[in-house]
Amino acid sequence: MEYQEKIAKFADIINSAENICVFTGAGISVPSGIPDFRSADGLYNQDSGFNIRPEEIISHTFFVRKTDMFYEFYKSKMVYPDATPNAAHIFFAELQNRGKNVSVVTQNIDGLHSAAGSKEVYEIHGSVLRNTCTNCGKHFGVETVMEQEGVPHCDCGGIIKPDVVLYEEPLDNVCVEGAINAIARADTMVIIGTSLVVYPAASYVRYFRGRNLVIINLEPTGMDDMASLAIYEDVEKVVNDLKSLI
Repeated sequence: MEYQEKIAKFADIINSAENICVFTGAGISVPSGIPDFRSADGLYNQDSGFNIRPEEIISHTFFVRKTDMFYEFYKSKMVYPDATPNAAHIFFAELQNRGKNVSVVTQNIDGLHSAAGSKEVYEIHGSVLRNTCTNCGKHFGVETVMEQEGVPHCDCGGIIKPDVVLYEEPLDNVCVEGAINAIARADTMVIIGTSLVVYPAASYVRYFRGRNLVIINLEPTGMDDMASLAIYEDVEKVVNDLKSLI
């Protein structure tokens, strides 16, 4: 099927949908200037500066044992406070204004879906925008973390930790339950910018029992054979081409 045919089919799917779940990975935020994880230029292929693999640095053990090094990496590589929602974030948020029930399940920690206006967002890996004192539990925005030099501390002296799920840490059960319910009740699911290799998040797709599964990614995924439609293209191009047909 040619690209324009796929866009026309995607438009038909969106127009007929009532309950849409959008499942997103790092690829949707790349146009906003945030690197993904596994591409050639992604986070996991960048030099951490410490001769240590990024996956080790963003682990719970590393945070506890070498908090200063963790934050040096985290602030320079994982937080993009000036990033803004791109056309894809905005498109799916605006579908809410067209009578569609739209939920978002995201593996991203950048907060851009909420910033775009999406109302039902499940951030299964947490968010850099929320931060908590490990001593007294006081909450802080990302500004506090970025403005303090080195390891950020609370007024009580406790270390501030980002509400981001690090390696070795469990996912939030309430968030996971909400995400699974959103997927299960959807009649249409749109998967964007993820290779679907990060578990357990990728396994949630199996709860979808709706009519149409659409995958938008630069490269094929292991679930393409389950999809009604797979589009291998930049997501901003896809939504911009889609707008005139919706």
